[in-house]
Amino acid sequence: MQAFRWVRSASGPVRNHLTVAGLPRSRHVAPYNRGVPAILIVDDERDLLSVLDFNLRQAGFETLLAATGAEALAQVRRRVPDLVLLDLMLPDLSGTEVCRTLKSDPRTRGVPVMMLTAKGEEVDKVVGFELGAEDYVTKPFSVRELVLRVKALLRRTQGVAAPAEAMRGPDPVGAIRVDVGAHRAFVAEEEVTLTPLEFRLLVTLMSRAGRVQSREQLLQDVWEMSSELETRTVDTHVKRLREKLGPARDLLETVRGVGYRLVPPSERA
Repeated sequence: MQAFRWVRSASGPVRNHLTVAGLPRSRHVAPYNRGVPAILIVDDERDLLSVLDFNLRQAGFETLLAATGAEALAQVRRRVPDLVLLDLMLPDLSGTEVCRTLKSDPRTRGVPVMMLTAKGEEVDKVVGFELGAEDYVTKPFSVRELVLRVKALLRRTQGVAAPAEAMRGPDPVGAIRVDVGAHRAFVAEEEVTLTPLEFRLLVTLMSRAGRVQSREQLLQDVWEMSSELETRTVDTHVKRLREKLGPARDLLETVRGVGYRLVPPSERA
């Protein structure tokens, strides 16, 4: 691991770069390219921060760095990133509190958040998703996989506008209907609050109503990630979506050993 040090400035607690031994200082202080997505990395493990900084830059991204929750929020005040990689276990504010702050601010509400944490319990994932996090990666993880997830998440959240037909969305399934253009979901005409991933998952299942979707297929079509990656994240999201569907939850069926399907009431046994 290359040695590195933090660079402080009068304008803020930590600059958005590292000075790494053996590399030209100008490499880290060049002006931002406005056409390149900026990733805010928030983690108090400085070795990991350095590794992620290097690999994301190699993948063509700009990086903003923070080792505490306060530094992360200060970075966001200076520049709104395109995506946040956020560790849950920070020395001051918790990652969940940082996420709550980002998602409650109209200026940053639409910024996708990917949780990074050593915690692997389902309850931690549920809390993250409830706060609006779009993805969750448990340490230790493959840096290559993380970069692929970052690219996939940015594709989902920064995609080109859909044609009018797609914006109308799928037909209602029982009491469930969606307004794709407004990004709203309803059950028995009561609005249901969904995260971006939950909404995308619901729309996918509704557009294929009655047909079984394997975990691998959903991972490819909803998460836009390789089916070789872990599929438990699909199960976690389906569980949360089913709970939010309330009186229509039974329409979202588990087909053991295969996957999931959304079944219209007329086709249920």
